Amino acid sequence: MKVFEANQAAWDQAAERGNPYAQPVSAEEVAAARQGRWRIHLSDIKAVPQEWLGDVTGRRILCLAGGGGQQAPLLAAAGAEVTVIDASTGQLAQDRAVADRQGLHLTTVQGDMADLSMFDDEQFDAIVNPVSTLFVPNLTPVWRECHRTLSPGGTLLTGFLNPDEFVFDSEALDDRGEFVVRYPLPYIEHETLSAPGVAARQAAGDMFHFSHTMDAQLGGIIAAGFVITGFYEDRRPESDGNPICRYLPSYFVVRAERRQ
Repeated sequence: MKVFEANQAAWDQAAERGNPYAQPVSAEEVAAARQGRWRIHLSDIKAVPQEWLGDVTGRRILCLAGGGGQQAPLLAAAGAEVTVIDASTGQLAQDRAVADRQGLHLTTVQGDMADLSMFDDEQFDAIVNPVSTLFVPNLTPVWRECHRTLSPGGTLLTGFLNPDEFVFDSEALDDRGEFVVRYPLPYIEHETLSAPGVAARQAAGDMFHFSHTMDAQLGGIIAAGFVITGFYEDRRPESDGNPICRYLPSYFVVRAERRQ
């Protein structure tokens, strides 16, 4: 099956349904960002430390797989020159809607996060990537393209899902709160599920996931030429009803720099 197209369609539907990751920021948040008081999230609860990016005024920032009207408008309001690339037209529409509503300038590009060929070498000073690598099969081209398009000394901020979550039977966890170990890692959803299971996910408009190893995530970032300079964990909020938040972190967020 064509996973890219399936996930693209699923995110278009998610934007229409009001998915939490497709909820645009408020006018109040944009106003605060204009005054230098911006807070962006690459995971559910903890905000990115503002010093990880510093003063963004005039900085060229790429929001990678960052549609949804969340990070990009705030960074634009804070004075950055922002470009957003995302596979989903619905997610990009959220960014354009906030920009139109608040009088912001940002550029939206539809495309694959693993193929940044439309951008020049060293075009950006920073790349901001919310949790999204779980939707692509191979991370090597993602990190390679991030390194190519960042200027020397540039900053990569990326969040990713804890791969250990994928060992559990999601139905048992979501429906009954039971932790049932079922799947070996790395988890490739469209190859793991039965044909009826794959069809059911597509019919429901659900995304297909890839767990990835820590080698592919952290090791891949280092192998691409980055130096990791910051790291924190985050958990799911209690309000989403998933009991996993009581036992382990669901997200890891990394700051890395391209060597000078």
